[in-house]
Amino acid sequence: MTSAPCYQIEGLSKSYAGRQVLQIDHLEIQRGEILALVGPSGAGKSTLLRLLNFLEPPSAGLVRYGDFTYGPNTEAPLATRRQVTTVSQRPVLLNRSVQANVQFGLKLRGLRDATQQVDLALQQVGLAHLARQQARTLSGGEAQRVALARAMVIQPDVLLLDEPTANLDPYNVSLIEQIVRTLNQEERTTTVLVTHNIFQAHRLAHRVGFMLEGRLIEFADVQTFFDAPTDPRTAAFVRGDMVY
Repeated sequence: MTSAPCYQIEGLSKSYAGRQVLQIDHLEIQRGEILALVGPSGAGKSTLLRLLNFLEPPSAGLVRYGDFTYGPNTEAPLATRRQVTTVSQRPVLLNRSVQANVQFGLKLRGLRDATQQVDLALQQVGLAHLARQQARTLSGGEAQRVALARAMVIQPDVLLLDEPTANLDPYNVSLIEQIVRTLNQEERTTTVLVTHNIFQAHRLAHRVGFMLEGRLIEFADVQTFFDAPTDPRTAAFVRGDMVY
């Protein structure tokens, strides 16, 4: 992991209809790290991912991504947006074959003949045998792995994961975690993982952030976060006895 930040956040906030849902004073995400964001529902974790993916502008503050600065009145260039991709808890797949779904992002980038890349991505997620199957026939775990393959094949610099293993069986959870780990180790893909599963955060992350009511309460390396948290709310969350 390098010391060069991938993202730098300063005074970032987001409001909807006058209600503030996110307020982060400062946060740096290092290039090549896996960062896990944990916390209860409604804590602002998914909102933060949307801002990191340039899907909507902040209400105030700045997100610096490399040399690009994203603010309230800024639109991210297409080339910048294509460096970042999100896999959500319930991925939306096209009503086409598995192969066509994985190839979709490459076609948007003008790569029409990308069979080799698509086949490799499907092999990596263990779904090469389902390449010609219709996406609508897949199980939840299979669909999630197709969404990961679709993200992997475009070789993003940043992978944003929003509860990627929620409601999946242990077999698929293990597979997806291994794919994320391999991507990070072999491709140095910067990964931000939103999860309610603190054990998953412990297994995968280099650093962990605890969010509550739109704020970043604690942020530390994984060992410090779980073994010696400084905020009593973080300690309560880790113990599993926090009342919201």
